[in-house]
Amino acid sequence: MGYKVVVAGATGNVGREMLNILAEREFPADEVVALASRRSIGTEVSYGDKTLKCKDIEGFDFTGYDIALFAIGSDATKIYAPIAASQGCVVIDNSSLYRYDPEIPLIVPEVNPDAVENYRNKMIIANPNCSTAQMVVALKPLHDRARIKRVVVSTYQSVSGAGKEGMDELWNQTKGMYVPGQEVEPKKFQKQIAFNVIPQIDVFLDSGDTKEEWKMVAETKKILDTSIKVTATCVRVPVFVGHSEAINIETEDFLDEDEARDILREAPGILVIDKREPGGYATPVECVGDFATFVSRIRQDVTVENGLNLWCVSDNLRKGAALNAVQIAELLGNRVLKKG
Repeated sequence: MGYKVVVAGATGNVGREMLNILAEREFPADEVVALASRRSIGTEVSYGDKTLKCKDIEGFDFTGYDIALFAIGSDATKIYAPIAASQGCVVIDNSSLYRYDPEIPLIVPEVNPDAVENYRNKMIIANPNCSTAQMVVALKPLHDRARIKRVVVSTYQSVSGAGKEGMDELWNQTKGMYVPGQEVEPKKFQKQIAFNVIPQIDVFLDSGDTKEEWKMVAETKKILDTSIKVTATCVRVPVFVGHSEAINIETEDFLDEDEARDILREAPGILVIDKREPGGYATPVECVGDFATFVSRIRQDVTVENGLNLWCVSDNLRKGAALNAVQIAELLGNRVLKKG
């Protein structure tokens, strides 16, 4: 006997990826229901070799369903997640709404799987920010070995992190560059994204950090270790899919770059591509559609006593969102719900 699963927000980028990944990983589901807003009722989405017609999330009865994967944004989640939870369905939410609630677990399965037991507090589990998810996967095995004290990270985040509107804006601006009179003014982003980089993701806070940068700090502490000091600079780049990060870490104990490379090669969810030759590293183009978090450019930082530099790349629609949510569902099924 398998699970009864709901995917809410099935017509969006992340929702479609959730359906793809459920099928690819052969998640043991007896039934999968696609939900969307009223305007998308009847829209067809793919689930493996099946086609599902979207149902209206408004008024949907979650009773009898085991797991709901939410990719509908914070405003809608605030309405429908409590309803699903009250009807006995465990919600795995991709929005930022519940990430910082101390009663709700924030989970990356390779990093803090034991936290899944706390789903009972509110029947809700939070999925982390895309940039945080891939980083903590890379940090966890190194932290276990040498205790990370401080992280300095600069991100290079693709436009798909801003949804379909972000991808469309990059595409249309790029085309407009070559056709006089068809230039496209910024709407989704603060400045032109085509052939440019923008050092702002989300709004500015009083500290001078953006909210995206604050998220990386707060989430890393909640998922990995509250004692780690984190500072981040988050940048939007003209890449369609795939987030990249330059990560500098300082550890309590010395960790040789060769040992770090070996540790990462053996770590779950990580693929090391690190040859010191032209092209011997991963880029966003190679990571699209892959489950792994790629780590490259592993090297000593000689400016501090115990320092390392890493380059980390991942498909943000997968590990940064849909894949992590499905992995949480797998974890929940294996450890807690246990059907069949």
